[in-house]
Amino acid sequence: LSLSWRSPVSLKTIPYVLPAIFVLIGIAGYIDALTPDGRLLGLFAVNGPHNLIHLATGIAAIGSAAMGHHAARRFFQIFAVVYGLVTVLGLFVGQGMLLGVVAHNHHDIWLHALITAVSAWLGFGTSKRVAHA
Repeated sequence: LSLSWRSPVSLKTIPYVLPAIFVLIGIAGYIDALTPDGRLLGLFAVNGPHNLIHLATGIAAIGSAAMGHHAARRFFQIFAVVYGLVTVLGLFVGQGMLLGVVAHNHHDIWLHALITAVSAWLGFGTSKRVAHA
């Protein structure tokens, strides 16, 4: 994925793709066939609050994208910090409940770390020229 200033892929379009993934994951978490033993695709621990977080995240990202590139950039900056904290908290919790509410396991830690890295790159690492593309 190349994000040069002339690329049709920008912070203006990415926040519409990523939220779709989060919304789909949030919905999938409620489908019994996709969550055997409370694990999405047999890997990631999910429960109602975890699914709601995915849905809310997707909706927030769509809202930020609709408000423009500055809002999308700010969304990814905040999202990177929040998911970074969730990743660190997950390292301490391991397998169990985050804050006593959100189902969590070791697969989630690595996924959250990846989400943190991508969000940090999109929010902090891309040039302002990319955001204007």
